[in-house]
Amino acid sequence: MSATTLDWLVVGGGIHGVHLTVQLLSQAGVEADRIRILDPAPRLLESWRRRSRNTGMRFLRSPAVHHLDVDPWGLLSFAGANRRGRGAAKGLFASPYERPSVALFAKHCQKVIDDYGLSKLHIQDKASKIELGCDHALVHLESGASLQVNRVVLAMGGGPTRWPAWARALKEQGHRVQHVFEANSVLRPNSWPKRVAVIGGGISAAQVALRFADGEHEVHLFSRHELEKQQFDSDSGWVGPKNMRRFTETQDLAERRAMIQKARHTGSLPPDVYRELRAAIRAGKVHWHLGELQASGSEDGIALTVNGHSTGVDAVLLATGFESARPGGDLIDSLIEDHALPCAACGYPVVNSHLQWHPAVLVTGPLAELTLGPVSRNIVGARRAAECIVAVGRTG
Repeated sequence: MSATTLDWLVVGGGIHGVHLTVQLLSQAGVEADRIRILDPAPRLLESWRRRSRNTGMRFLRSPAVHHLDVDPWGLLSFAGANRRGRGAAKGLFASPYERPSVALFAKHCQKVIDDYGLSKLHIQDKASKIELGCDHALVHLESGASLQVNRVVLAMGGGPTRWPAWARALKEQGHRVQHVFEANSVLRPNSWPKRVAVIGGGISAAQVALRFADGEHEVHLFSRHELEKQQFDSDSGWVGPKNMRRFTETQDLAERRAMIQKARHTGSLPPDVYRELRAAIRAGKVHWHLGELQASGSEDGIALTVNGHSTGVDAVLLATGFESARPGGDLIDSLIEDHALPCAACGYPVVNSHLQWHPAVLVTGPLAELTLGPVSRNIVGARRAAECIVAVGRTG
């Protein structure tokens, strides 16, 4: 079977893949018939939509200037709000930093997708193997087709969901245990039994607990650490030179990895979610359990024990995030092994300032974090990555 030839293939139809494609089309002059987005989902941004719906997220953690269009003020203009956020009174934004509602952000995303005709560029398939030449890549798809491209961008995020061993054991015993970010799952509280445990102490766990607390459920939230209040998942100084200057000047990649880990407020809550959760705990709508958890299952249900106190529930929802392993799984593993692509000791790509891992391979999202720093996984990271990659696109 002959291979279709393209200038660009963006592997991943999420936040990073969509924004990068917009930038390549609008800022690098890439022709629409020379670029495609590869993603197995039926529509672009499907994973983001599903995850935000499952958690019950109402407002983004990112400010309104961080979105998928080119103009930083595009989302505010779309909302009919000025830069001082007068639209906040309409419930479109949350203070501080004019954080958009999920509904507004999703509508704006769809406008961007429609304006640039991105749905027509979407190939609903998955890469099974990538072969590299000196200046091109041959991407084999699970459908059996192949794409020959001048440059492929790996815009992959997420990875396998994190499951504690006890949770896997309960599921194997037939108990109802689900991860909130489980692939292709839709979380409907009204289909769940009355007594539900939510496992985790970060923003997703809090949002899920609050979503179930709005119904008739008896909600138990289990976390290993105290609830931590942080506006962003890393300090705002990482968006600009204040913190990034030292990071960029650091040549030791192990030190960069340590800086990233220290900078991230893993498992933290923005102040508005923190306040709402605390209020629900005080009102008895959410029962919070702090400490190391032990679990056992029987015909009567699931027993979760913390500090010697046992709580009976009928089902468990995991909001425990993703494994820390490098995204991309076997596809990236084989790419590294077959072509000896450089990696740091942590297993993540070593790329240049344009995020090139190979003349024909570029990266964004988590795979670019040793160059872009702690914000690489976020929307602002997508915008920063696009700035780097567009410079390559302009060279042809």
